[in-house]
Amino acid sequence: MANPNLAAAKKAALVNELMKARSAVRSAKLAGHQIEEVAAHHAVDVVKRALGERGPPWWSDGTPDLNRPPVKNTPYAKWYSSLRARRRRADSS
Repeated sequence: MANPNLAAAKKAALVNELMKARSAVRSAKLAGHQIEEVAAHHAVDVVKRALGERGPPWWSDGTPDLNRPPVKNTPYAKWYSSLRARRRRADSS
């Protein structure tokens, strides 16, 4: 999700840049140009960061960000472990 605090014109310009960068990725892939593909992927990343879709969070709600750490390092570790154990038991029967 893009940062809703971006001005509409700025967001529109960034989305336009993003579409061009994604098109460049596709073209480079189809042509087999690895260097150009890497550059195009970098351009996509730069624009996504400017949109707020990547990088540090632009919001502050006071809750911890649980999307980045491995599940074993979150409050959901015990629940996730039980799912894996249940799946192993189902697979072995």
